[in-house]
Amino acid sequence: MAELRETPYSVFNYLVNLGDSSEATVLGGFSEVSGLNAEVTIAEYRNGNAKTNYVTKIPAITKAGDVTLKRGVIGASNIYDWLQQVRQGDVNAKRTVQIKLKDENPSNASAVVTWKLIGAMPIKWTGPTLTAKGGNDVAIEELVLAVEHIEQE
Repeated sequence: MAELRETPYSVFNYLVNLGDSSEATVLGGFSEVSGLNAEVTIAEYRNGNAKTNYVTKIPAITKAGDVTLKRGVIGASNIYDWLQQVRQGDVNAKRTVQIKLKDENPSNASAVVTWKLIGAMPIKWTGPTLTAKGGNDVAIEELVLAVEHIEQE
């Protein structure tokens, strides 16, 4: 459950669990998580005999946006293996991914908010941009997840 406090939490201390039982074994921390969102579409309805000249708005289908994860290339194959599972049509490839925002205090780094991405599966993988200019940039891979539903604890 989210813990209430007067000052907002910082965004730099979080943990991503890909739903593959690897949370205890860190396979490269993600440097960025973006796209956490949920949307409720509406349906407009008006009775033919309504005395008012406007529509009633009724909640309809809910949608979750695609979530993007970025991490440095470390040689771990867990992301690519998951993508391969989806590409081969495995109907069991969907997972529940958890993103846990943690307290800034290292001695009390417990999760203060957890977002559960229900029915998540990779839909796009992007490898790093390579350049011979001799820069100091880190090789980053990007994974985009399609998500059926988002829950917050």
